[in-house]
Amino acid sequence: MIHFSAFSLPWNRIGDHSFLRVQLHGAYQYQKESERRKNDDYERTSAIKQTATLKGDTQMNTNRETSVTKESKMKITPSKLIRWSGVAAILAGLIFAAYQPIQPPEVLSSVTTSAWAIITPLKYAMCLLFLLSWTGLYARQVKETGWLGLAGYLLLSLSWALQSAFVFATAFILPLLATTAPRFVDNLLRSASGTVSSVNLGALPAIYSIVGIGYILGGILFGIATLRAGILSRWAAGLLVVASALPLAFVLPSVAALIPPNIQHLAAMPLGIAVAWLGYALLSERREQASEPSADRRSPVLPSHV
Repeated sequence: MIHFSAFSLPWNRIGDHSFLRVQLHGAYQYQKESERRKNDDYERTSAIKQTATLKGDTQMNTNRETSVTKESKMKITPSKLIRWSGVAAILAGLIFAAYQPIQPPEVLSSVTTSAWAIITPLKYAMCLLFLLSWTGLYARQVKETGWLGLAGYLLLSLSWALQSAFVFATAFILPLLATTAPRFVDNLLRSASGTVSSVNLGALPAIYSIVGIGYILGGILFGIATLRAGILSRWAAGLLVVASALPLAFVLPSVAALIPPNIQHLAAMPLGIAVAWLGYALLSERREQASEPSADRRSPVLPSHV
C-alpha cells in the first residue's frame, strides 16, 4: 500500500527550493545594498578628504605667497640701498642749504647758546647723511664715471669723514670746554676759518685743511664725472661743479672784499641744492626702473604663423 506522504515529498522539496531561492535573492539584494552604501560612504569620505586637502593646499599656497611677499619686502637689495642713499642725499642737501643763513658765528660766545646746541647736532647728522649720499651716487654710476669718479668719491668721502669728526667735537665737546678752556676753544674755532692759532693745536689745522681740499677738488671731479656719465641729471652735476668751485673765488682779495665775511658762507647753499637735486634724480630713477618690470610681466605673445 502506497502512502500519500510518499507522493507529497517531491512537492515539499520544490516548495523548499522556492523558499531558499527567495531567501538567497533577499540576501543577495541586502548584500548588494550594503556594498552600495559602503561605496557611497567611501566616495563621500574621499570627497571630504579631497576637499580638505584642496583647502589645506590652498591655505599653504596662500601662506607661502604671503611669506614670499613679506620676505621680498624685507629683503635688502643693492637697488634698495641705492634708493635709500637718494633719500639721504635729499635730506643732507636740504639741511646743508637751510642752515647756512641761520648758523651762529663760529666764535667762543656762540658755543654755549641754545642755537648752537640745536644746529651743531643737526650738522653732525648731516655729515653722516653726506657720507651715505656720496656712496649711493657713486655706486649708481661706478662703471660710467671711471677713475675720475673714483677720485672724486674718495676725496669727498675723506673730506666729510673728517668734517663729521670736527662737527662732533664742536657739538658735544667744545660746549663742555668753553668755561674751563676758553682759549683752546676760541683758537680751535678760528683755525677752522684759516686763522693762525696762538695755541698749539698739533696736527688739527693741517687735518682740517684736507677738508677744504676734498670739498673743492672732490666736488669738481665728482661733478665732472657725473656730467660725463649722463645717468643722473646733468644740470645737477653742473651745479655741483660750479658750487664746489665757488670757495676758490674768495681766495682772491678783490672778490673777498666785495662780499662781507659774515655772509660768505651763503655761497655754500648751491652745493646743498645740487646734492639734493642729484638725490631726487637717483630716487626717481630707481622708482621708474622698479615700475618697468611690472609692465613687462604680461604673458608672452606667441608669433603667429602665416
